[in-house]
Amino acid sequence: MEDSSLPRSIEDAISSFSLLPGVGRRSAERYVQYLLKSDPSKSGSISTSLGNLVGSVKRCPVTFAFIDAGSNVSDLYSDPKRDKSIIAVVADPFDIYAIEKTSYRGTYHVLGGLLSPIDGITPSELNIPTLVKRCKSDKVKELILATNASVEGEATSHYVAKQLEDFDIRITRLARGLPIGLDIEYADMITLARAIEGRQTL
Repeated sequence: MEDSSLPRSIEDAISSFSLLPGVGRRSAERYVQYLLKSDPSKSGSISTSLGNLVGSVKRCPVTFAFIDAGSNVSDLYSDPKRDKSIIAVVADPFDIYAIEKTSYRGTYHVLGGLLSPIDGITPSELNIPTLVKRCKSDKVKELILATNASVEGEATSHYVAKQLEDFDIRITRLARGLPIGLDIEYADMITLARAIEGRQTL
């Protein structure tokens, strides 16, 4: 509910922050209040970075990870030290940065979500066909299904494994070091490292 006693610019800022997931009006008001009390350069820095965000970032055409707009492919794929025969399949680009904190040095493939019929996310919405092509072109030996330990994550992993059942590929799943319901991007480094090391064949 708008407060008519507030200047228009403050109300607009509160409304903008409220668009973020999990941010209600009270939280948005606190953010705006903090920025108004802070050095003006802080607001300027945030504004500039947000303004540059959309035009400066794109998806890698191979891995679907985030890359700079001027890049052709992700460094996590083109780096010669990376083992292209191993692919960690994740739901979201930010899951990659969590796994990068471990000793993993294979490549990645971002599905772009998890199967969820109730939310209208079907196999056709995910980057599964391109994954199948990569398994052929990169002569993949192991596929690590690194999706969240949730009903949707399990369903997606089993679907992906089904699409590759005729391939001579070792298909593994992160070990149960990850608690049920925990998003990978919020897992601590030790738990995630143990899950990677203790991955199991499906």
